[in-house]
Amino acid sequence: MLEVSAALKQGQITPTELCQKCLSLIKKTKFLHAYITVSEEVALKQAEESEKRYKHEQSLGDLDGIPIAVKDNFSTSGIETTCASNMLKGYVPPYNARVVSKLLDQGALLIGKTNLDEFAIGSGRTDGVFGPRKEEAESPHSGGSAAAMSALGSATGGSTRNPAAHCRLASSKPSYGLVSHHGLILLVNLMDVPGILTRCVDDAAIVLSVQDPIKPFICKLCIEIPKEYLVPELLSEVQSFWSKAADLFESEGAKVIEVSIPHTSYSIVCYHVSCTSGVALNMARLDGLQCSHRCDTDVSTQSMYASTRQEAFNDVVRGRILSGNFFLLKENWENYFIKAQKSATSHLDVFLTPTILSEAVPYLEFIKVDNRTRSSQNDIFTQAVNMAGLPAVSIPAALSNQGLPVGLRFFEHAFCDQQLLTVAKWFEKQVQFPVIQLQEFMDDCSSMITQ
Repeated sequence: MLEVSAALKQGQITPTELCQKCLSLIKKTKFLHAYITVSEEVALKQAEESEKRYKHEQSLGDLDGIPIAVKDNFSTSGIETTCASNMLKGYVPPYNARVVSKLLDQGALLIGKTNLDEFAIGSGRTDGVFGPRKEEAESPHSGGSAAAMSALGSATGGSTRNPAAHCRLASSKPSYGLVSHHGLILLVNLMDVPGILTRCVDDAAIVLSVQDPIKPFICKLCIEIPKEYLVPELLSEVQSFWSKAADLFESEGAKVIEVSIPHTSYSIVCYHVSCTSGVALNMARLDGLQCSHRCDTDVSTQSMYASTRQEAFNDVVRGRILSGNFFLLKENWENYFIKAQKSATSHLDVFLTPTILSEAVPYLEFIKVDNRTRSSQNDIFTQAVNMAGLPAVSIPAALSNQGLPVGLRFFEHAFCDQQLLTVAKWFEKQVQFPVIQLQEFMDDCSSMITQ
C-alpha cells in the first residue's frame, strides 16, 4: 500500500487508472470466484473523487485512491450483502459497517465484496451458495478475501489467519473490542472481530491505524526484542519452520522458552460450544419476516418459519443451529455454555506458533473430511486466541516441500496490538519472505487458465 500510495502522490498512476487495472484483473481471474459482488460503478466514482483531491494536493492519507475489498458479511450502503446465503440474497443495507466507513473516509475505493462460507461457518470456502470454483478441484489455493488479497475479513476462530497462511499474506486479528464490529453480520458475538489481510505487516498496520480506538502508527524497523517468548510443543509437519523461527529470536538475544499448553484439547471443545450457541442466537432473527428470504408457504406462521429456514440455510448452518440450541437449553446452560465461557481467559506472554497444521491441500482432498473435523483441525492453533480476545498476527515464513507457503503466528496480551505488529514486522524483515508481486500473480493466473 505504501508503494502504491507513493506512486499516486508522485503522479506515476492515477486513482482511476489503478482502479481500472484492478477491475480488469478481477475479470481475468473471475474463475477464482473470489468476489460475490464487484462494485465497479461505485469504485470508479470514488476513484474520480480521489483523483480530484490529488490534483488539488488534498490527499486524505496513505489509503486515498487505494482499492480495497471487504468480505460479504460487512454491511455496505447501497451494495448487496449476502453472507453467501440464500437467506440474505437481495438484502441491501442502508448503512456501512463502521470499519468500512473508516476506510472510505480515508479515500479508499470499495471495489467489491468477497466470497465466504455461508455466514462464515466453515474453513475452506466450500459451503457458500456461490461455492468453490470447479477449477479448484486440483488447486491448493484458498479463495474469498485471501484470493482477492483483500483488506477486510472477519475472524471468529481463524478465518483470516488460516487463509493468509495458505496464500502468502500477512493477517492481523485485532484484540476484541479494539475495532468496532458494528455493521459486521456476526456469527458469534463474543468472538467475532474484523480481521485484516494484506501483502505485508506494514499494510496491515495502515489499515488498523485508521480505526477508532488507537492512534495512527506504522511499524518501525528498529525495535527492542522482548526478553521472553513462550512457544508451545508441536507435533505437526511445520515443526521445523517453527524451530527455525525460535532460533532466529534466540540468536538476537531473546530468551526462548518451550512450554506446554495442557488445555488445548479442551479449548477446541469450548470453542465449538460457544460458536454453535452464538450461531443459534444470531440466526434466530432471520425468520422470513423482515429483511431475509421468505418462502411461499402460508399455512401458518410456524410453517412459514420452518420452511423459510429449511430453504435458505444449508446443512452446515442448520447443524450449528441445532447444536447451539441444545447447549442453550435450560438444563444444559450451566453444564455447557457457562463452562465454555469461563475458559475464555488467558494470562500468557507473547507466543509463537504455526498458523495452521499444514500447507493448503487440493479441494477434492479437503472435502473428504466432514465440516466439523476440518474446523477442529484448521482452528487448533487459532481459536483459543479468539475466545480470549487476544490480538494475533500471521505472516508467511517459508515454503513447504510442495512449494506452498506456510505461515507462523504471534499473539500477545489484549490491546498490545502495536507491540505485536512491531515484533511481526521485525520477524518479517529478518525472514525476507518475498511479498506477492502483481506480475507474478498474473503469470500464475495465466498458467491456471491454460490448465
